[in-house]
Amino acid sequence: MNNTVKSTKGAEKIEINSIRWFRIISQFELQSMVWPGLIFLFVFAYIPMYGILIAFKDYDMFLGVTGSPWVGFDHFVEFFFDPNFFRVMRNTLAINGLNLIIGFPAPIIFALLLNEISTMKFKRFVQTISYLPHFVSWVVFGGLILTILSPSNGILNYLLMQLGLISEPINFIGDANNFWYILVSGEVLKGLGWGAIIYIAAISGVDQEMYEAATIDGAGRLQKMWYVTLPSIMGTVVIMLIFAISAILNTGFEQILVLQNPLNLDTSETIDTYVYKTGIQQMRYSYSTAVGVAKSIVAVLLLLSANYFSKKITNQGLF
Repeated sequence: MNNTVKSTKGAEKIEINSIRWFRIISQFELQSMVWPGLIFLFVFAYIPMYGILIAFKDYDMFLGVTGSPWVGFDHFVEFFFDPNFFRVMRNTLAINGLNLIIGFPAPIIFALLLNEISTMKFKRFVQTISYLPHFVSWVVFGGLILTILSPSNGILNYLLMQLGLISEPINFIGDANNFWYILVSGEVLKGLGWGAIIYIAAISGVDQEMYEAATIDGAGRLQKMWYVTLPSIMGTVVIMLIFAISAILNTGFEQILVLQNPLNLDTSETIDTYVYKTGIQQMRYSYSTAVGVAKSIVAVLLLLSANYFSKKITNQGLF
């Protein structure tokens, strides 16, 4: 009897495996589109994770990863007691906090307003113009910001002086108190159109009968936007909010490095620029790796926490 059951289970497994292989072969064209992405992810995301070991070692390039001596969590402790720790964390959290408050809802509002444009040609024109800054590198885009805000020949100072609002040029980018707002404004402007794409796609999937029913009930444009469109895309908004919260320690590197100078260093030094300076310029590879690992651990904890509270509050989450 047991032999019969085992043979039956074995035959079922063989049949399941044959069906699985048949699906893979029959979907060869679709599978081949996935393989390059998986290979890229494995080579550039998973294989380099071996280098995380140097965060727990006193890395010596001549001894290599395996030959360098273990130091445990010494580099992590050193970072937490570093004199720059408070300043770096303050700037990172402040910039990302402002970006979350201002930059996160901006694409949503833009997508909602864009959906209300009835003229398709004008709508496509606005979309195209709003997408363009995303494809400009931060080196160029940051250079434009520096030129506009220049105290010597910047157009902003020129307009303010012509309007009589100021009597002499202001060095906006040289004032540490202005850096957070300049950076966040630049990021919002650069990513507004591109960030709205996913919300525009979600809006396009809203059932048109809901709008017709709202019209019959006497709802205006703003009421439709608030009671029909926004609730319909709330699932997408929640997912994007979870991602934004998990990336709250990731301020970016290029934009800050372009706009950073010795005058605003007190408010522009973040974790990403600090890791670059300690790891590449000072060649403290183990220490900078430990800082990066600590940031990644916090990001995972924030992701799990945001997803947990989102499911508790809205019954929607990433997983």
